[in-house]
Amino acid sequence: MLQLMLHSHPRIAIPPETRFVVTAYERRREFGDLEHPANRRALARWIVGRSQTKFLDLGLDADSIIEEIMAAPPSLGSALGTVFQAYARRFGKQRWGDKRPTYIQHLDGLLRLFPDAQVVHLIRDGRDCVASLKEVSWYKRDVFHAAATWTQAIDLGRRAEARLGPDSYYQLQYEHLVDDPQGELRGLCAFLGEDFDSRMTQPQRIAGTVVPPQKRWHHNTRTVVNSGRVGSWSARLEPWEISLAEAVMSRRLREHGYELTGAPRPPATHLATYTRITADRRLVAGKRALRDRWDRLHEANPVALVQRGELVREPLLRR
Repeated sequence: MLQLMLHSHPRIAIPPETRFVVTAYERRREFGDLEHPANRRALARWIVGRSQTKFLDLGLDADSIIEEIMAAPPSLGSALGTVFQAYARRFGKQRWGDKRPTYIQHLDGLLRLFPDAQVVHLIRDGRDCVASLKEVSWYKRDVFHAAATWTQAIDLGRRAEARLGPDSYYQLQYEHLVDDPQGELRGLCAFLGEDFDSRMTQPQRIAGTVVPPQKRWHHNTRTVVNSGRVGSWSARLEPWEISLAEAVMSRRLREHGYELTGAPRPPATHLATYTRITADRRLVAGKRALRDRWDRLHEANPVALVQRGELVREPLLRR
């Protein structure tokens, strides 16, 4: 919904999830020195041709994008930015961004690629998030992982807010957004340095042409903005799932104004499972950080987006 709201702005283009940015950054050493045209062409072909990405959803001509990347400065950020710039150009817009929930876990790398990016973090009641993950076909993990995903995102957002400051990081809540779209979007536009446009409050107008048809779990984006899903977790989660969620999320829920039901404490075995999963997630994040530090020492090129010798001040990344 927020992607469509931003894409409704006359100057901003936010595509469907692309799924190539983080993987390209993590595999950047495999592409070699991008000063060499052959390496840059291989990178371009990887971006437009890799089956795991969503390049086809962008409606861009692959051959044209390859040639644009070949003509771009030899940095990974410039190659990736070329795709987003072409997407924005398709709609006659000047600014671009990308949306993916996992971006909150990869802000260090994203800000290396796009140093002047503005980060928008949308928070929703963790119990509603768990309920939604339960119901989508692509999520293959259990409620314990879903709860851990939300708590990790909240903690990472708090750290990002402290580190980046008010010029680069903006946080809003889903419940406030659907209750007062105009007021919340005015605040967001002020952060972005853009004039508010009333079309942003009617994202359903463009959902049929922007949301890929195979993403059936986004069917609610085709209706007017409403609060019908707020608090729907109470009917979508089982009692034991509510107990678990409130036990492990309680402090974070209260900090964001979400009321607790007073559900009974979950069994010790459930808490132990959750604790193990969060420990595993911290271990994975730690290993990723160590690998990134190693890769930074052995990069063939600077990674930041560059155009005509200057950093582009347009990127917008949001969760």
